[in-house]
Amino acid sequence: MKLQKYRAIALLIGLAPFMAQGQNTIPEVESLLQKMTLEEKIGQLNLLTPGGGVATGSVVSDDVEGKIKAGEVGGIFGVTGPDKVRKAQEIAVNSSRLKIPLLIGADVIHGYKTTFPIPLGSASSWDMDLIKQLARTAAKEATADGINWNFSPMVDIARDPRWGRIAEGAGEDPYLGSAIATAMVQGYQGTDLTQPNTMLACVKHLVLYGAAEGGRDYNSVDMGKVKMFNQYLPPYKAAVDAGVASAMTSFNDIDGIPASANKWMITDLLRKRWGFQGFVVSDYTSVNEMTAHGLGDLQTVSAQALNAGLDMDMVGEGFLTTLKKSLDEGKVTEEQITTACRRILEAKHTLGLFEDPFRYSDEKRPEKDILTVENRKLARKVAAHSFVLLKKHRNTLPLKKTAKIALIGSLADSRNNMLGTWAPTGEHKLAVTVLEGFKNVAPEATITYAKGANITNDTVMAKNVNVFGPKIEIDERSPETLLKEALEVANASDVLVAVVGEASEMTGEAASRTDLSIPDAQKKLIRALAKTGKPLILVLMSGRPLTMETEYALPVSILQVWHPGVEAGNAIADVIFGDYNPSGKLTATWPRNVGQIPIYHSMKNTGRPIESEEFQKFKSNYLDATNLPLLPFGHGLSYTEFEYSDLNLNQSEIAAGESLKVSVKLENSGNYDGAEVVQLYLRDVVRSITPPMRQLKGFTKVFLKKGETKIVTLELKPEDLKFYNSELDFVAEPGDFEVFVGTDSNAGLKASFNLK
Repeated sequence: MKLQKYRAIALLIGLAPFMAQGQNTIPEVESLLQKMTLEEKIGQLNLLTPGGGVATGSVVSDDVEGKIKAGEVGGIFGVTGPDKVRKAQEIAVNSSRLKIPLLIGADVIHGYKTTFPIPLGSASSWDMDLIKQLARTAAKEATADGINWNFSPMVDIARDPRWGRIAEGAGEDPYLGSAIATAMVQGYQGTDLTQPNTMLACVKHLVLYGAAEGGRDYNSVDMGKVKMFNQYLPPYKAAVDAGVASAMTSFNDIDGIPASANKWMITDLLRKRWGFQGFVVSDYTSVNEMTAHGLGDLQTVSAQALNAGLDMDMVGEGFLTTLKKSLDEGKVTEEQITTACRRILEAKHTLGLFEDPFRYSDEKRPEKDILTVENRKLARKVAAHSFVLLKKHRNTLPLKKTAKIALIGSLADSRNNMLGTWAPTGEHKLAVTVLEGFKNVAPEATITYAKGANITNDTVMAKNVNVFGPKIEIDERSPETLLKEALEVANASDVLVAVVGEASEMTGEAASRTDLSIPDAQKKLIRALAKTGKPLILVLMSGRPLTMETEYALPVSILQVWHPGVEAGNAIADVIFGDYNPSGKLTATWPRNVGQIPIYHSMKNTGRPIESEEFQKFKSNYLDATNLPLLPFGHGLSYTEFEYSDLNLNQSEIAAGESLKVSVKLENSGNYDGAEVVQLYLRDVVRSITPPMRQLKGFTKVFLKKGETKIVTLELKPEDLKFYNSELDFVAEPGDFEVFVGTDSNAGLKASFNLK
């Protein structure tokens, strides 16, 4: 069917301009709603998957084609490729009564075919322009493959690294998390959603999913409103303020009500307080799962979800199979069904699907837009910028490109572990291994590889991790044989590089851990390599902060590389050999041990604070460990050295509504050019509710040539002084404030000002 015919249909269904409930509406949508039967309206609330992608539950939809023809489907996911998407849309617009096109969704979490570092990694770049560019590239690739709706960004604040999905977010801080949420939404959606290289973004998971008790996925959350508003909600609100088109509910309960049926969250907070105008979709079968939560049978929980304001039911088909009965029994109203349907149709209108259902089915685009040289170059850049130099020892780094190197570790030659968790659209076979990257970047170096150890020798752990394919492969050779081979290679080399840490699926969804240390098999390898006395560099891969106090104390340099994506090996080599000077900073605090969790930089003081790091009875400390983390939030070293001095405020007293300029002198006093993330923290000295000891309120990334000095200026805006008080009013209270500026959350330079 030609494009002109679809435009004619769009005009036909738009003949009846309509105003509803005093709000501006879309005439085309209102005209279509008048033509729809109850069953067709309910059908638009149904999101299905034929099972072509990675399912995050045990349910896969059946008879999807038949349901599309019957007008019982509003969207699908798990279908990719312009040809396949075109076929799906043809079924919808040729075989259903009202010819309503489909939303085509996907989890494009950190890139599409061009896989970027896991989100916790890209967040560590602290580079909003780069993150926006990452999202823009992901949108361009995904839309070329037919996708018009992305289940991203995930903006859940996470302060418990036992929770595997910490890998998918930006870490522990609401200020940084809000900036990243904004950049991601803008990157995905662009400035015009009718353009075929933009797609609907979906902020998730509303709300508090990252605060699951015990760090156990899908678990309950118990949190007061003041903490919620000040520390966990800001990134969701930032996404809404950026114009995000859709939102996804979380699996957890909030004040005893699961998110998918939580009217306070969906209607009172999201829509009324924040002014969200898009539609809300459940997570995978989360409506059905409310039965297991103890809220009733499928009909009961589906009615509760609709009454709460949920618009679309992912996979579970509770809306499809029960809402008509609930309407007949007076448990829901047709107005509620119509309102939810309207929101779905408005999203389709926004995408221009009524004008052209096939705008995302251009078969020329994949070759032109996916996995291009430019895209892979960007992936390599983002990865290098995401790496965090945790520790440097005796100027071992960067290595010379003529060095004689022993490259050791299962992860050094493991293509299956480079992309990271939640990369269902990526292709492992295209990933560059560390061994390949070293050879690409330093062809004159002598590089000898040895496995050295399995990722783990625990067969049960390996089985649990390998659900979606082999990530942990236990060698047929004995651990002793592997270690002996590694030591032989090490003794014949000048410098040792051990790639160690987690397999990619040791983090992510349903990948919570109680032990956050490097697996024992690799710990033994690290100790043995350190005993050789050769310079040793640990290249650490993980999707979360690890507890590695023992390894940190060894005479080693440590480069944290997360799971870096399709260009992993090249990017790692770029940094190891000095083509790029690492500039990443941690976005989550690294604990010394699991017993310290939760630990984060914006913790509050107590009535009995410790006065030193020595144990003090009747003070807030531990018998067996310091209060200090292993590595603070914002930590990250460089091959060069940066010195801060001359902190200055342009005023010592400001009136309500005024901004404050904060300047500091930054000098690159080392031997390399490099970039530094200048961080600004704020303390409200006295206020009506207990304040955090420090809060991040500003940052900027500054490049300096060696020997160069710059005056760096940051601005504290009026909103930066505000907080949610006991009445949940967003206020700034007069009084004294302290400003700290430096290289991490322990920033030592301090100045004070007063808010009148």
